[in-house]
Amino acid sequence: MGVESFYLFFISAMIFILTPGIDTVYVLNKSLCQGWKSGVYSSLGISGGIIVHTLFAALGLSVILAKSAVVFSVIKYLGAVYLVYLGIKAFCSKNNMMVSEGFGKKDESNWKCFQTGIITNILNPKVALFFLSFFPQFISPNSIESSLPFLTLGLTYAFLGLLWFSFLACFSSLFSKKIKGNIWFNRWLSKISGIVFIGMGLRIALTRK
Repeated sequence: MGVESFYLFFISAMIFILTPGIDTVYVLNKSLCQGWKSGVYSSLGISGGIIVHTLFAALGLSVILAKSAVVFSVIKYLGAVYLVYLGIKAFCSKNNMMVSEGFGKKDESNWKCFQTGIITNILNPKVALFFLSFFPQFISPNSIESSLPFLTLGLTYAFLGLLWFSFLACFSSLFSKKIKGNIWFNRWLSKISGIVFIGMGLRIALTRK
């Protein structure tokens, strides 16, 4: 299907998904404040946003990358700089992300949680930039013009994300105090994630078309 090293993609995707970020904070927010159902609906919204970004990539990115070396280089270096920035920011972080971001107070319907999750993800340009820099690393050069590998990777990523965030929603609703108070775990996970982001960014910068 035009995908190379799928097992490496699977491992890398899981690392990125497990890395605490805005999606993690949002799901924890809803599940801790409103229950596991709100957290699961939020997870569905986030996965829906990922699928939308995947469709955009499948319909346009392959043609752009195949036709324009300049655009390819611009996207590559923007993605590399962005990932290195994320890595440095995560590695140097000293605060518990959950505490610093805060938690909502007003209850929302499950449908509203879904809507907010998908809209927030779609309108986040960082998600699009991440996909533009991440997916092409696992697509064969001969298949870069095909939509199938983008759809395969995107749907896999969305499915893995849905599984993890749904589990996180159910788990955090039962053990919210332990998760909110475990600052040591959050700090060390941030440092490990930072190293992964920086390494991936350098790999992208050194990749040739």
